[in-house]
Amino acid sequence: MKAERRRNVGDAIFVDEVGIEYGVHGDFRLRSAYQPIYAPRGESLHPVAVEGLIEPHRAGRPGSPQMFFDGIAAGDRLFVETLCRVLHLRNFHNIGVDGLDLFFNYNPLVNDHPGRALAEIRLMSRHLGELDLAPAMLVCEITEQAADDALLARLVREMRRDGIRIAIDDFGTGHSTEERVSLLKPDIVKIDGGWFAEFCRHAAAERFFRPLVSSLHDRGARVLVEGIEQPIHLRVALEGGVDLLQGFLLGRPALAGTIFDERPLAIEALLGFDSKVVPLHKRR
Repeated sequence: MKAERRRNVGDAIFVDEVGIEYGVHGDFRLRSAYQPIYAPRGESLHPVAVEGLIEPHRAGRPGSPQMFFDGIAAGDRLFVETLCRVLHLRNFHNIGVDGLDLFFNYNPLVNDHPGRALAEIRLMSRHLGELDLAPAMLVCEITEQAADDALLARLVREMRRDGIRIAIDDFGTGHSTEERVSLLKPDIVKIDGGWFAEFCRHAAAERFFRPLVSSLHDRGARVLVEGIEQPIHLRVALEGGVDLLQGFLLGRPALAGTIFDERPLAIEALLGFDSKVVPLHKRR
């Protein structure tokens, strides 16, 4: 039984006909997809990073990531999470654009044994050079699940010691609260897209969002808003002074090997021609 739990991730990774690596778990073929993350600069949004996401395929068709991950047996979760992270790291060079950072997810619940959790992080860091990746290019997103605070703090210290930056994912929901910000002192706080979409329905959203962003800035964290799907989401985020943006309105996840479009996005075009917002460059 122990040998099964310690099986080699490399044995589940294969290479397709164009050199893209994919993983196999059960009936699924797991492929890396990357969603762009943008930073506002003047009148445009510029791609500065991507988030690695898994697109599960079965019988040649893409499926729901949520359904795939929900169906993984408890004993396989650590293996699959490690497999996904390795795929994202190995396929990152296939984006073909220099200067981008890579965000990857880390679920603190999949490994609650301190020794194994720390060994996993050290192993990942040790092999980054083989992939031409510098630790400073990586941002580990701690997902919102409950976890032992002492272990989580140790994991974060280990990653920081190697030069990896830390983000708190899904802020505003579950366990991603101000208490976790105080505990982990993240480099980046990622505002949950569902929470933010609901927040944007309020008439005074812009006025109330800016103090939240300012308070996170005061704690030394940059602020990323995910789930930007409508012009109103973009407007509230920009009015609030956020540092980074991600969502379908800006760019959808694209499979590894897809030509990455690194052209800046015009903010006014995204907001819509009917927008009454004063252009940001005239307010600053």
